[in-house]
Amino acid sequence: MASMNTIVKGKNLDVTPALRSYAEKKVAKFDKYLSDHKQVTAEVMLRTEREQHIAEITLDLSGLILRGVSKTEDMYASVDAAVERIERQFTKFRTKIQKKFQGPKISELPGDAGSGTQADSAEPRIVRTKRFAFKPMAVEEAVMQMELLGHDFFAFLNSGTEEVNVVYKRRDGNYGLIEPEF
Repeated sequence: MASMNTIVKGKNLDVTPALRSYAEKKVAKFDKYLSDHKQVTAEVMLRTEREQHIAEITLDLSGLILRGVSKTEDMYASVDAAVERIERQFTKFRTKIQKKFQGPKISELPGDAGSGTQADSAEPRIVRTKRFAFKPMAVEEAVMQMELLGHDFFAFLNSGTEEVNVVYKRRDGNYGLIEPEF
């Protein structure tokens, strides 16, 4: 059985015992889904920005990360909406894992007259593969290259760390950097 470690934090907000208890109770409902995972960490970040109550819930299922974020004018509603988003992600994740371990259904096998294209098009799939050489460059050069290409992200070999990194454009107009952690 999984053991869930729940951490509730607040930023620009005093987390009351009632709010902490509510968030922990909502996140605890995932326990019933997590029997296959040995260690689960749930981090709940509650904060306020510009009169909006934001709940960010991150579940780490032994390396698989599920995350739900919600902004409303009520913190309890934000927690509920963030939990609902994770539930939807988890349902999708669980179905895909079951397919992987159990194999395809008979109706999904090639050559079956009953297989429809509707079910095939409902699930996203990889439709294109790109290959390119990683040129070592500084982070600033990678941002410039991303902007020149008009992309929202850019993968590159960081000349300072000699690791593959990704720079991306954030919604707030700034940039983010993704670095691997082993």
